Formats: sequence, structure tokens, C-alpha cells
Amino acid sequence: MLMELFNTFGSVFWLWQKMGVNSNRVEDFSSQETTLRITTESIVPGMEIHNVCLPPKKTTLQKLKQRLGEIFFPDDPLYRFKNQTWCKKLLLGLQFLFPIFQWGPEYSLRLLRSDIISGLTIASLAIPQGISYAKLANLPPIVGLYSSFVPPLIYSILGSSRHLGVGPVSIASLVMGSMLSETVSPHDEPILYLKLAFTATFFAGLFQASLGFLRLGFVIDFLSKATLVGFMAGAAVIVSLQQLKGLLGIVHFTTKMQFIPVISSVFNHRDEWSWQTIVVGVSFLVFLLTSRHISMKRPKLFWVSAAAPLTSVILSTILVLCFKLKTHKISIIGYLPKGLNPPSANMLSFSGPDLALAIKTGIVTGILSLTEGIAVGRTFAALKNYQVDGNKEMMAIGLMNMAGSCSSCYVTTGSFSRSAVNYNAGAQTAVSNIIMATAVLVTLLFLMPLFYYTPNVILGAIIVTAVIGLIDYQAAYRLWKVDKLDFLACMCSFFGVLFISVPSGLGIAVGVSVFKILLHVTRPNTLIMGNIRGTNVYQCLGRYKETSRVPSFLILAIESPIYFANSTYLQESGDGHRHKRH
Repeated sequence: MLMELFNTFGSVFWLWQKMGVNSNRVEDFSSQETTLRITTESIVPGMEIHNVCLPPKKTTLQKLKQRLGEIFFPDDPLYRFKNQTWCKKLLLGLQFLFPIFQWGPEYSLRLLRSDIISGLTIASLAIPQGISYAKLANLPPIVGLYSSFVPPLIYSILGSSRHLGVGPVSIASLVMGSMLSETVSPHDEPILYLKLAFTATFFAGLFQASLGFLRLGFVIDFLSKATLVGFMAGAAVIVSLQQLKGLLGIVHFTTKMQFIPVISSVFNHRDEWSWQTIVVGVSFLVFLLTSRHISMKRPKLFWVSAAAPLTSVILSTILVLCFKLKTHKISIIGYLPKGLNPPSANMLSFSGPDLALAIKTGIVTGILSLTEGIAVGRTFAALKNYQVDGNKEMMAIGLMNMAGSCSSCYVTTGSFSRSAVNYNAGAQTAVSNIIMATAVLVTLLFLMPLFYYTPNVILGAIIVTAVIGLIDYQAAYRLWKVDKLDFLACMCSFFGVLFISVPSGLGIAVGVSVFKILLHVTRPNTLIMGNIRGTNVYQCLGRYKETSRVPSFLILAIESPIYFANSTYLQESGDGHRHKRH
């Protein structure tokens, strides 16, 4: 009887092949009224006869349209506009383009109070971080504050996340600084370097907005979790080592970003080490790390780590000001101009020999900042059980960077540290970004002279404290326990950043991710199935001791769709399993 059953199913499979059915879908080969009648009366008396209806006939253009719709518009963004009046469509269109119109009408004083508290809290973190990250990108410190004013305002209107704290981030700042300084010196040609930074920011925003508009967000999914863990850890180590220049008081330091040149530069310039700088730097670094540890252990004390950077800036500035005769070896920030963001559209350069460098830097920093921003936004959205639209986020981040490039800002995105503080401080809407931008505005207009005596060593300590959280050794250990190939990808990107370069490390990360995807497609996992005695259940022979093989048959479970790329492998794999059995 079993052989008759398999013969019948084999005949049905042969019939489907003759009619043009492939492994993925049923092709149209007849009219809608045609049905397949599969009967098994001769095998199992009394079994029901099933009528299989064929799908409606479609033209090639209709099939292509449906397939493209499934790829680019799986969520059908226009479904809410169907059967609506023109007024309702206009309102829905405004809500679709500007999420602020969704929650704006329901905004209340209770929400405003929470947003004011959270906005002022992240402002205390954003001001010192903005100055520090600008130095990391080899840009004037004031540019970091400019980048904490305009982009958050634009994101509060266009963004769909309620908790994303917008501003400069360490990784994008490091990558921009390392890529541009390889060709143009920020000290010898500061104007050209600034032009390239703004131009790269424009192209980063253009690339990000294009991904969102064309709904190509799946491009950033090629950066897998494993490769990102390794890349972030390697970049964090390089960033921390670069801060040894400020923490030790070294004047002449290498501009390279590799591990060996940085370490060599530290020990080759031991005569420039300043004990005053080391004492101040180590003291405040211990203070910042302690405050971070307290906030991690007790989340209710989040404000301790949030206020620590600004507190460090204030205390160190007062210290240097009071003992400036004895602390003359400690380098300070110096003069910072007051006022709002000056326009920089005239500094965008779309021609010349350095245009390719600006485009490449923009795309690389755009990918990194977009990946971080969307990942952070989705993380906190999941905690509060609301949705973040990935395509809207891409357009919001892209447009704010394009506008920022015209207002003296460099690449910005959603910062994990700011967003965590924003979330813990009780932020309810994107108004917290408006409050933060307002606080930065007040600082730009009235408080800039107070930063004159702020020591540079404090900026290095703030950066080290911020990036040390990017070294997720626990995630790397989990990768080792779960998937050795993922762990290998993690280590490749980590050592690529550490010993080759940051852009090369990112390229290695993408390459390893693509290789892993191709490996899974061309070499899918196959399991030999067996029957659990006394039941109709079939499970893997290697996982269930109760299973046994069906005599004269080899049953394989293929954990992947069958493509031309893996068909030969599956055939050879089946032959190999049969030979092993015999």
C-alpha cells in the first residue's frame, strides 16, 4: 500500500511538471475554471476528493507588477487612502509625510512636562558630546554644537520615533575624520577639509533619503548583527586609543587610525607626556566610568551618567581657570564663536578632484549612521510597543542631513547614549528633541565664552566613556556558542578595523555578510528525516532518538528554497546520503 501511495503522488508530481509548475509558484496554464482532481479512493477508501482551483490567468506585465509590489511595497502604504474623501486624504497625506500631525492634535501639558525634563536632560549630555565628537571628526568644536541644533528640529517633524535622541555619533565622526584626513589635512587645509565634510554630509543625506524614497531599506540589512558587533568593537578600540593623545597631553600624534601606528606614536612621544594632563584625565575618566556603572546597575539613577559629562566640563573648566598659572601645560579648547548656525550651502563642492572622496565618505558614513539610527529607534519602539517606519526614518534622517549640510552641520543620526537617556528620563514624543535643540540654542547664543578654559583632556575622557559601551564582548561570546561562522565574521570585521582601516573593516564586514548569505543559498542545511514509531510524525534522525528510517526511502528536509544555485549541491548531497547508507 505504501508503494502505491508514493506511485500515486509521483504521478501527480509528474503531472504538475508537465503542466509547467515550478518549485516556487503555480504558473497559469489554463482558464480559471480548470481544476485538478486528486483522488485517493483506490488507496484509502472513504478519503475526501480535493478540487484544486487554478489561479486566474495574468499577463507578463501583471505578474511583474505583482512581484515588484511584493518586493518594494509589502505593507501597501496607500491602503489607508482607499475609499476616503479628499479632505480625509489630505489629512492622511500630511500624517504620512509628517508624523507630527499624528500625535500633535492629542498633545497635552502632561506630555510637555515629561518632554521638557527629558529634553533638558539629554541637552546636558548633547553639549559636551557635540564638542567632543566634532574634535573626533577633526572639525571645529562649534560644528558639533551646530549639529545638535538644526537636525533635531527637522527630525522632530519628520521622524516616527518618540525616543530617538538626534545628534553626532562617535562611529560616523571617526569614519569621516579618518577617510577625509587620509587625503586632506585638517590642520594645513582647514577650509578645504570643512568643505569636504559638508559635501560628504550632503551626499550621506542624499543616499539615505534615496533609500527611503525608493524603499530600498533592505540594503542596510547586509550588515548583519555579527559583523556589526565586531565593527563597533574595533572602532571603539581605535577611538579610545586615539584619545590617548589628549589624555597624555601629547602634542605631535599620528593621524593614522590603525592599532600599531597609534601605539607606536604613544610610546615614541613619551617626552611630551604631561603629568598634569594625566592626573586630570585619569581623575575625570574614573568619575565618568563610575557614574556610568552606577546608572547601569540602577536604571532609576540614569541622570547620574547623563549629567556626568557636563559636570566634568564645568568642574574641569573651573579647575583650569583657578590654577591656570600652574596648569599651563594642559591644552584648552580656546575661543568658540557665539551665534546661530551660519549658512554653508556655498561651501558644498560638486566638482573638482576631491568630489569622489566626498561621495565615498558620504555613502560610508551614511550607511553607518542610518544603521545605528534605525536600530536604536526600533529598539526603544519595541520597549514601548509602537511601530517605527523604516522607510520614513531613512527619509527623515536623510533630509535632516541634507538640510544640516547647508547649515554648518556634519553627519548626524540617532545616538544610542542620548536615546537611552531620553527614554529613561520619560520622553513621550519627539518634542524632547525640540527642547534639547532650544537648550543648545541658548548655549550657542550666550554661553560659548564659558568653554574657553575647558581642557581638551575632558573631551577625550567623555569620548572614551561613550564608546566603551560599544564593546559588546557578551554578544561575541554568544556568537561563539551559537554559530562559529557568525563569530568568524565578527572577528574578521573587528581585526579588519583594528589593523587595516575603519573603511576597510566596514568593507570586510559587508563582504563577510554577503558571503554568508551566498553560502546559505548555495549550501542549504539538509536534515535526514525518519518516522517516530507508532505515529505519522517525521523528525530529524539526529535530534530524535525515537525516529527510524523508512525502508527503501531517503527523506530529506531542505531548510531553504530550491534554486538553480543549489540544485546541483542538493542532488550530490542526496547521492552522498544514499551512498553512506549502503
